[in-house]
Amino acid sequence: MKDQLSGAKQRLLERLKRVDSATAAELAADFGLTSVAVRQHLDDLTQVGLVESSPTAADNRTGPGRPAQRWRLTTLAAPLFPDHHADLTVSLLDAIRASVGESGIDAVIDARTGAQLDAYETVLPDPTVSSLRERVEALAHVRTVEGYMAEAVELEDDEGWLLIEHHCPICTAATACQGLCRGELRLFQEALGGDATVERTQHLITGDQRCVYRVAPTPSSK
Repeated sequence: MKDQLSGAKQRLLERLKRVDSATAAELAADFGLTSVAVRQHLDDLTQVGLVESSPTAADNRTGPGRPAQRWRLTTLAAPLFPDHHADLTVSLLDAIRASVGESGIDAVIDARTGAQLDAYETVLPDPTVSSLRERVEALAHVRTVEGYMAEAVELEDDEGWLLIEHHCPICTAATACQGLCRGELRLFQEALGGDATVERTQHLITGDQRCVYRVAPTPSSK
């Protein structure tokens, strides 16, 4: 279906993937379009079930009349983004579980995490000679290349960074095997080095809109 959407509609879908929700006016400002044009695109996307709207809270109104509508993606939009052959991955996980049990699954995840860590260490800055900022930003770039639509956002008062992943290309597999998510948390911790602590604060498979990791410098490294 994605190939049948105009470039403007695809950009609107990607923007909505990156935010919880947005009004037509906010989207228009993002793309330099008129609110009328954006609403037409949103109406078209609503017709095919890819977006939905709800009114903003009354106390958020900026003028008289009905409150503005906030738009967000529906679950039908998920297949428009990469899934890394989710069905095959889930079937392989099921086969491993049936053959060697949960301990075998854990061993596979540990091996995968180790291989990812080896690969990340070849492209991320050396923790002994780089700042934590450089490493978090480099990790966000690597994860974006892998399909996670990641970004690094600095927190105020030297409190660290948020590593935000707006998409999970292995979400179906992670839902079937949550050890994959535990492996990724360990991966980030080890890849970023001992002068950082990593905590997951939002989790897509528990109902959040994205996965968010708080990366804080250890007290001794501040």
